Amino acid sequence: MLIAGWGVLFGVLLCGLLLVVACLLGLRRMTRALARDAEARLPPRGAFIETPGGRLHYVEAGSGPPLVLIHGLGGQLQHFTYAVIEALRDDYRVIAFDRPGSGYSDTTDNERARLPCQARAVHEAWRALGVERPLVVGHSMGGTLALTLALEFPDDVAGLALLAPLIERVDDVPPPMRLLAIRSPRRRRWMADTLAVPLTSWTSRRTLAQVFAPEPVPGDYAVRGGGILALRPQAFHAASTDLAMLEHELPRQVCRYAALKVPLGIMFGTHDRILDPACHTRPMQRRHPDMLLHLEPGAGHMLPITRPEATVAFIRRMAERSHLATTA
Repeated sequence: MLIAGWGVLFGVLLCGLLLVVACLLGLRRMTRALARDAEARLPPRGAFIETPGGRLHYVEAGSGPPLVLIHGLGGQLQHFTYAVIEALRDDYRVIAFDRPGSGYSDTTDNERARLPCQARAVHEAWRALGVERPLVVGHSMGGTLALTLALEFPDDVAGLALLAPLIERVDDVPPPMRLLAIRSPRRRRWMADTLAVPLTSWTSRRTLAQVFAPEPVPGDYAVRGGGILALRPQAFHAASTDLAMLEHELPRQVCRYAALKVPLGIMFGTHDRILDPACHTRPMQRRHPDMLLHLEPGAGHMLPITRPEATVAFIRRMAERSHLATTA
C-alpha cells in the first residue's frame, strides 16, 4: 500500500510537471508569434549606425541646426515620428534614436543599460553622423538620459528640452510599469521569454489608458505610434533592465544637477498621472531658477503624441534659448 501510494504521488507530480512544461512551451510559442507579427506589421523605418556601445536604430529628417530626440521607458522613436519630427523638419536637422535596447537598437545587459553607458552610445552615434552641439530633447526617461548627456558631455550639448522628464528619485513605480520591476537578470529574461508578452497583449488596453490618462489613447497608436513593438520579448527585457538600473543610477545623478551649465527647459502636463510635475520641477527650479518651465493645461504624460503642437512650440523656444533657431 505504501509503495502504491508513493507511485500515485509520483504520477501526480510528474503530470503536474509536464503540464507546467507544456504551458511554458505554449507561452514561448505565443511570445514568438506575437513578436513576429509585430515586426512584420512594423519593420525598421530608419537606418542603423554602429557604435562601440552597440548598433543603434535612428530616423533622420530635415536640415539645419541639430535636434536629438530621445524616447522614454518602454518606448521607441515612433513616439516622435508620430507628429513631432514632421513639424520640425523644415527648420532643423532632426534625429530620433531608439535608445540602447529599445525599438530596433541592439539588446543590452545590466552594464550597457546604465545611464552613462547609454549616454556614451548616443553621443558616439551623433558624432559619427557629424552632429555638433545639438539641442537634446528627452521624453520621460529620455529626459533622464538627456540630463546624463549634458552632465557627461557638457561641451557637446547646446541645451535641454525635457518633456515630462523623470528627474528626481521616486519611491514607487507607477502602476502601469510594475510588471517591469524585476531586479534579477535571470528572472527578467525568463519573464521576457514566457509570460511578459502574452500578459502585455492581454492588458495593453488598460495599461495604455493609464499611461495616456486623462487623455484618450489615439486609435492609430499601435502602428503609427509604434505601440505594437511592445509585443516583443526584447522590448520587455530592455524596459525592465532600464528600470532596474535607474534604481542605482538616478540617486547618483541627482547629486550632480547643480553642475548643469546648459540652457534648460521642462514641459509637463498638469494632469500627468505617471510622474508628478511638482516633484520633478520644483527641485530643479531651486537649482536653476532661470530654467524655462511650461505646464500644459489638462495634458497627461504622452506629450509628443497627445499635444504635438504645444510640444513643438516648446522645443522651438528652447532652440532659440540655445542659439539654435534659424533666421527664417
